[in-house]
Formats: sequence, C-alpha cells, structure tokens
Amino acid sequence: MASRRFSTAAMSTRSSKTTFPVVVANTYKMTPDEGCKFSPVKVETMLNLVLQQFLENETYRQENVGFLTRRLTENIKDRVKELNFPRYKIVCHVYIGQSGNNSLEVASRCVWDPQNDNFATATFQNGSLFAVATVYGVYFE
Repeated sequence: MASRRFSTAAMSTRSSKTTFPVVVANTYKMTPDEGCKFSPVKVETMLNLVLQQFLENETYRQENVGFLTRRLTENIKDRVKELNFPRYKIVCHVYIGQSGNNSLEVASRCVWDPQNDNFATATFQNGSLFAVATVYGVYFE
C-alpha cells in the first residue's frame, strides 16, 4: 500500500498570517440580569396560542403525528427564543395523542437551580387529538 503524503503545493497556498482563536473571559454571572429571567407566564401564553393555531383544525392521523410534533417543537422553540431570555438553554417537549378513552401521564425530573430555572406547560384538546407542550428554561452560567 502506498502511504499518503502531504503536498507542499497545497501547504504553500495557505496564508502566511497566523490567526489565533478569540479567547473570551468568563463572566461568572451566576444569576440572570434583572428583567431577563425566564417567565413561565409569557411562555405559557405563547404555548396556548401556538397550540391553538397549529392544532385547531387538525385531525389525528398516525402517519402525520411525527412531522406535526417536530414542526410544533421547532416553532415553539423559535418563539421562546424571540422572547429573549439570554443565557438560558431552552428545552421543548411536545406530546400528541389520539382523543378517546386513552390516558397519558407525563412526568419529568430535573436537577436545577430553583431560583433561576423554571418551566411552562400548556395543553390542547379537540375532538380528534390532544397535545401537551412543556418548555424548560435552564440558566446557563
């Protein structure tokens, strides 16, 4: 087997200027700025609005639920980012099921700082389906 060699021609085309990575010092901000804390009330209002808009005229179809759930999750995540909670990691879960004699129990556990981290949840139901959406805002130090 032939060994692989580096071409000197390819190496010579690189710029002679050396660039160094930008190093940013840690801010050591352990709490969010005043007025920038994750607001469950704002997020819950937005969740109810998005679920209503997306699911009002939808009927449950098993082959469509995966796509609908992903679309809803991305839309909710984008809208939460528009609410501008700097330094927060956003986690979004959406569950959609068929209405009827079904039941769903959703539980979650998190290790977090109760002073800075929070969550919001909303539910929606029509004659064909139900949905539960939860958004977690976890402060990133």
